[in-house]
Amino acid sequence: MELMLYLIVGGIIGVVLGTLMARTRAQAQQQELVDQRVEALKDETVESTRRRVENEVRAELSESVRAELVEKFTAEAKNEAEDAAQRIKREAEAEADKLIKDAEIKSREVVLAAQKEGEAELKSRRAEQQKIEERLSNRESNLDARAERLDEREEAVKTREQQVAESEAQFSSRELELERQRGEVELVLEKVAGYSAEQARAELVARMVNQAELEANRKIKVIEEQAEEEADKRAQKIISVAVQRYAGDFVAEKCVSVVSLPSDDMKGRIIGREGRNIRALEAASGVDIIIDDTPEAVIVSGFDPVRREIARRSLDKLIADGRIHPTRIEEVVAKTDQEVAQSIKEAGEQAAFELGIHGLHPELIKMVGRLKYRTSYGQNMWSHSIEVGFLCGLMASELGVNVKMARRAGLLHDIGKALTHEQEGSHAIIGADLCRKYGEHEIVRNAVAAHHNDEPQNSVIAHLVIASDALSGARPGARREILETYVKRLEDLERISMSFKGVEKTYAIQAGREIRVMVEHGSIDDAGAFALSRDIARKIEDELTYPGQIKVTVIRETRAIDYAR
Repeated sequence: MELMLYLIVGGIIGVVLGTLMARTRAQAQQQELVDQRVEALKDETVESTRRRVENEVRAELSESVRAELVEKFTAEAKNEAEDAAQRIKREAEAEADKLIKDAEIKSREVVLAAQKEGEAELKSRRAEQQKIEERLSNRESNLDARAERLDEREEAVKTREQQVAESEAQFSSRELELERQRGEVELVLEKVAGYSAEQARAELVARMVNQAELEANRKIKVIEEQAEEEADKRAQKIISVAVQRYAGDFVAEKCVSVVSLPSDDMKGRIIGREGRNIRALEAASGVDIIIDDTPEAVIVSGFDPVRREIARRSLDKLIADGRIHPTRIEEVVAKTDQEVAQSIKEAGEQAAFELGIHGLHPELIKMVGRLKYRTSYGQNMWSHSIEVGFLCGLMASELGVNVKMARRAGLLHDIGKALTHEQEGSHAIIGADLCRKYGEHEIVRNAVAAHHNDEPQNSVIAHLVIASDALSGARPGARREILETYVKRLEDLERISMSFKGVEKTYAIQAGREIRVMVEHGSIDDAGAFALSRDIARKIEDELTYPGQIKVTVIRETRAIDYAR
């Protein structure tokens, strides 16, 4: 370390001396230039003085007088030039001496400062090295003490191992004796019972397994009945309080895709000459405009509900204005696009304001607003999300859970449906990725991802979101289904139920919200009927997609018939 400091100080001194030498060389060059300038000035002064004198006396004096005067004045000019040169040289030498002295003083100051800095650095390094040596010394003492304790413990372990080895030897001899006695007892029992040990063990295991299964089914049935009874009471109370406190209006909305026309003549104006107007409208809005034989109506078709809304509003404005041409169409669509974007943002802010949610990312607010133009089974997703948020908050307050986080999870649970037309995958997973991207809490993200069982529920709020979603979507009039989808679900319910052994008949009732299964009483007992209902319910959950919940009822009936003659 000291060597390094000496090297640093030596480097600094070398740099200073190099600088002084370079400055000295520069001063020498400057002195040489001054000498050359003085000689040139001297010659120039003498020549100019001689010429001036010759010009002055040329007209008045004779040649001899003129030559004498020229020589005189030339000698005077030379003396004056030599005096000026000597004066300039003395001043340059004085200036050079002064610069050299200043450079020497500055170099001494730099060297002294470097020496002081090096001494301070050396002192601090020595102090630090001394502390390190003290710590190493303390650690070495501790290691010595630990080594002594380890030696003592090793001795104790060796003693204990010897004792254990002696005990193991005693146990081994005793175990051999017990094994010999047990073999003798087994031979006696086999002679008395007439069964071998393997046969008796297999029969005993089979009986114990059957008995354990029956006992387990009975206990599971009792426990689940008690749990269901208690859960039903508590759930009925919580849901009744939540529904009573939230009495929101419901209107079955859909994304309107039909634009009414004042007359069929307007269809020709919308199409335009050689179809230029309709092509401009489709290109600007990104949807398909269908003009068929439907009287006084035009159909707007497209996967993006927001674009459909922009096209619908633009058509209404163009029809009301009457000026329909490509330039006007582009202006109206651009203006309508801004209006719809503003309405989407306002809808998202309104939903967050109604639920009292703060700090939502602006992009999430826009996504919530886009749900206003998205429907599921005829139910508007924006209204559904607000309703689920209120129900989650009310049930959370009854359970003593974080109300604000529950409302937040309820509002965002279907946020992925705003992008399902743009991205592939489950809307729950898409929504969970959005929540993670924009900094939502892990509980909210899990509630969004798990509300359709795409991942396990990790909190009470996740279960509340599932219950609120089912409550909002399954109540009468909330959603509508296509007839073919409804019939297909009933058929799938009956097909799944009939795939189990011992099932005799199945009936899907209450619009597919309950499946009743008739079983053969000789093939399935009471405990088996209970297990069968659970298995059917699990298989329905795995294979079908449906709103709300489906009740599975297994019926086992025994009929005794006789005739009196």
